[in-house]
Amino acid sequence: MSKKQKNQGGGSTIALNKKARHDYFIEDRLEAGLVLEGWEVKSMRAGRAQLSESYVLIKRGEAWLFGAHISPLSTASTHINPDPSRTRKLLLHGAELSKLIGLVERRGYTVVPLALYWKRGRAKLEIGLAKGKKAHDKRAVEKERDWQREKARVLKSG
Repeated sequence: MSKKQKNQGGGSTIALNKKARHDYFIEDRLEAGLVLEGWEVKSMRAGRAQLSESYVLIKRGEAWLFGAHISPLSTASTHINPDPSRTRKLLLHGAELSKLIGLVERRGYTVVPLALYWKRGRAKLEIGLAKGKKAHDKRAVEKERDWQREKARVLKSG
């Protein structure tokens, strides 16, 4: 499998949130389970999930995934009405949840979904504890990336 299809946990990647790494400094990563319906699992197996506009909120001591879009398959059951962008509950250990709550409420961190992948047949969501980047931070990162690219080009041709 290629690097894009393989993640640290060993499963194959369903969806990535590439914009998260551009907009935030990711300081810590956690793995969370998801509460899903049957049609969502089938759609995710077909690769029809998207994390680009999604975010994580903590309400009443539970973590929730908002804005993740899972397109229903045309073969979905007729007796259910699939909602592609419904709110989904995240499954975390109590210690992980209390750590997240403390950092989000007291230190101003944000919880951002980074990747959706399979691990031992179960859908997992990699979430990151992040601080937002300012415009000048984004420019500095872009300038550094351009310099590294230029340096590699010069070393290769030189």
